[in-house]
Amino acid sequence: MPRQQVSAEYRGFRTAGIRLTEEILPELESHRTEKLGDTLPAIHRFDKAHLVMLAEEGLIDAGAAAEMLRGLREMEREGVSEARYRVQGGMHSGEQYLIRALGEDVGGRIHLGRSSGDLGAVGRRIATRDHLLVTLEKINGFRTVLAELAPDHADVVMPGYTHTQNAQPTTFGHWMTMWLCVLGRDFDRLRACYERVNTSPAGAAILAGSEFPLNRARTARLLGFDAPVPHTMDAILSHDAECLEAMSVLTILTADLARMADDLQLWFSSEFGFVDLPDRFCGTSSIMMQKRNPYFLEATKAVSEQAAGGLTTAFMVEKGSTGLPVAGRKLIEAALWQAFAGAQKRLDEACMVFRELTVNRERMLEVVRRYWAQGADVAGALVSEKGLPWRSAHQIVGILVRRGFERDIPPLDTTTEMLDEAAVEYFGKPVGLSPEALAAALDPRESVRRRTLYGGPAPEALRRELAEFTTKLGDDAGWVDRTRAYAAETERELEAAIDRLVGEPT
Repeated sequence: MPRQQVSAEYRGFRTAGIRLTEEILPELESHRTEKLGDTLPAIHRFDKAHLVMLAEEGLIDAGAAAEMLRGLREMEREGVSEARYRVQGGMHSGEQYLIRALGEDVGGRIHLGRSSGDLGAVGRRIATRDHLLVTLEKINGFRTVLAELAPDHADVVMPGYTHTQNAQPTTFGHWMTMWLCVLGRDFDRLRACYERVNTSPAGAAILAGSEFPLNRARTARLLGFDAPVPHTMDAILSHDAECLEAMSVLTILTADLARMADDLQLWFSSEFGFVDLPDRFCGTSSIMMQKRNPYFLEATKAVSEQAAGGLTTAFMVEKGSTGLPVAGRKLIEAALWQAFAGAQKRLDEACMVFRELTVNRERMLEVVRRYWAQGADVAGALVSEKGLPWRSAHQIVGILVRRGFERDIPPLDTTTEMLDEAAVEYFGKPVGLSPEALAAALDPRESVRRRTLYGGPAPEALRRELAEFTTKLGDDAGWVDRTRAYAAETERELEAAIDRLVGEPT
């Protein structure tokens, strides 16, 4: 009795009676279409591009290729996901669909020169690069908001913190432009990852390629890749770019967003009261009705924790050298798609939050005045006016600060007599700093204005450096636009090639 399946009921290449004698246990079945996740559209595009290449190279009959390409377009009319879920077959669902529709003599030709290896690798790389590009666009969207708003907060003086302690005066605008720098580096990392991911494994099969003369460069172009991966074994067995590196740069990005959220969560607290969030980004308590819980900030931190867990999973799965097992690959992909979706959502929300964030400048100034953030400026005045060594000035002001706290005297009420008293305690003589110099050193607003150095918090420095950040943002946005244009061009080229083969007008 023939073992060949009836085409209309074709269930895939792994059926009992061929190589294996039993049907696979359902829980171990890997070729289930719902397991493709975000790679499904990429698998569909690969099916089309591979058929075009096979026909152009004369590796399959042009008529058979045209029939199959028409079949894939019919699938699109039904809905790619719906059709592939219906016929099943996972990454081989295109072949399964075509064999059922056209018979094995036609539909059975699509897999020439391919393997589950390059099918999965192409799907994973396309899905990863698409997520990277969307995330890059959303990073730029948030950078644009920060660049627009930072000048409005250039003179909003606030305490800078180290070790959660009041450190030096800065401004809320200076804090905002710090994130322009951070997000600029995140952009660079994701862009570099994109460029490494955007090379094509198509034609590498499972590691040694094919004896048929596949045109790997043509398939790469039709899939929107920059070039083929130059080594067939590397294309299939190495996943450092689309798995480890992609998960790594995503983990860094989400960790940066979590650090930003951590600052805002502290400043949103009742005790700080520096900032206020719109109510739609907050929750409340079922028992403590006074609560306004910053859910957006907590969700932003949770995405970082999720990504870090995914990174650990990726490194554990990738520690082998004999290829990526199906179960492990699915774990990595699920973690990647989930973390990308979370990061993209939080970036969108961050744009809204910052546009509507309320900043309490009076409260910020009150706190920066109270806890000796000006201490380094007083020491600087002793260096500038009295010529003291920095360390001597530092020690004298340390004594001054301690005595101020012991006597409950706030910084702005400090006198030159108190400073001389501290100097006598330190090295036995007064320093004689002028009252004008002490008053200027104790004013946190003047402290900020004096720091005009490159990258400093002075409003004039912030606006000067903002021009540099904005120029980089424009360059980065231009790269995204060019990358989008190339992707669209190759997609049009693929459809035009299909039109020629099926005899439809382009």
